[in-house]
Amino acid sequence: MRRLARSLYFWVLVAVVAGALTGVWAPATGVALKPLGDGFIRLIRMLVGPIVFCTIVLGIAHMRDLPRVGRVGIKALAYFELLSTVALGIGMAVAALARPGAGFHVDPATLDAAAVAKYASAAHEQTVADFLLNVIPATLPGALTSGELLQVLLVALLTGFGAAVVGERAQFFVSFVESASQVLFRIVAFVMWLAPLGAFGAMAYTLGKFGWHSLAPLARFMGVFYLTCALFVFVVLGLVARLAGFSILRLVAYLKTEIITVIGTSSSESVLAPLIDRLERLGCRRATVGLVVPTGYSFNLDGTCIYLSLAALFLAQALDVELSFGQQLTLLAVAMLSSKGAATVTGGGFITLAATLTVVPSVPVAALALILGIDRFMSEARAVTNLIGNAVATLVVSRWEGELAADELRRQLAAGGAETALADGA
Repeated sequence: MRRLARSLYFWVLVAVVAGALTGVWAPATGVALKPLGDGFIRLIRMLVGPIVFCTIVLGIAHMRDLPRVGRVGIKALAYFELLSTVALGIGMAVAALARPGAGFHVDPATLDAAAVAKYASAAHEQTVADFLLNVIPATLPGALTSGELLQVLLVALLTGFGAAVVGERAQFFVSFVESASQVLFRIVAFVMWLAPLGAFGAMAYTLGKFGWHSLAPLARFMGVFYLTCALFVFVVLGLVARLAGFSILRLVAYLKTEIITVIGTSSSESVLAPLIDRLERLGCRRATVGLVVPTGYSFNLDGTCIYLSLAALFLAQALDVELSFGQQLTLLAVAMLSSKGAATVTGGGFITLAATLTVVPSVPVAALALILGIDRFMSEARAVTNLIGNAVATLVVSRWEGELAADELRRQLAAGGAETALADGA
């Protein structure tokens, strides 16, 4: 019992349940608790930029072998694009087979365009040129405070390559970054003990604001989406994991604290730093983790890809709009591009979905109003799928690089449950 009481996983789980009960039984109180969840997320996001910067810089600087950095990066990006395409394809296939929107018969004239106006305007304002220019920060230090993860990635990559090229003369700078990294991870360890409060407030607000009754009209769509995410994790990622020599079930058990935290906070960013730490404990080299995980948070959003394709076809079906095969392929291609960096933008899922819908004028962007009310409930599945997808990607790339022996990885994962519980209480 004492070990259980020292486990962060236990307290986050208790907080999620308590938050759900509070939101259902005392909705007004649940809504008032929203600052607890927002405060925790803001504390974590405050640290994400500097941690990603330090992790990538140290990974490249310590690797020294710049061709290897490029090789790891190319392997990671190739993996990301392949799995993202599979995720989009699965979302479309499930939508075509299950047809969750069939029978809704929504009249486009009844849609509330004002409810989604800000998402539609953001989607139209962001051109490809604007997106690319936005990756470049106004100042180098400004990238760490902008909240834009792609800007942090760019500056960190340039800094890491610069330090690697300079070599021994940059040792003082690299040592400083390493010390800063240790301090930042210690701060994260402190902040993570506030995760139960954050999860409690966020869950209480979600159910207090929307209530279970709000799910009834769209329960079928939610159920299809959750089942599709589970199918992707346990079948697609499960097959990838098996080919790489480990069990997806063992990995999910190993990451149980992070998964419960993501469910409570609806944000995969809340566990970025702990995920990096957990993967290093499994034996992945810091250089590989430092490249793959932060990059994956922008380019490997499997849950978001499933959501984009499934939601787009759901809305078309709800409006009784039949999309041709060519239109569906166009949607897939646009979603592949628009999903990049979606997790780093407030309302990113809705903005990218709005941008995707613009290529099929027969489905008005105002249709987003149909699913706006349940988006909060969908975000948990998106975030958890993104989290597990990035963990699998890192382990796969590490295996490709010969950093992890399959037997040792299986042993670490098998022992992970007990070791993780002890680590949570450290």
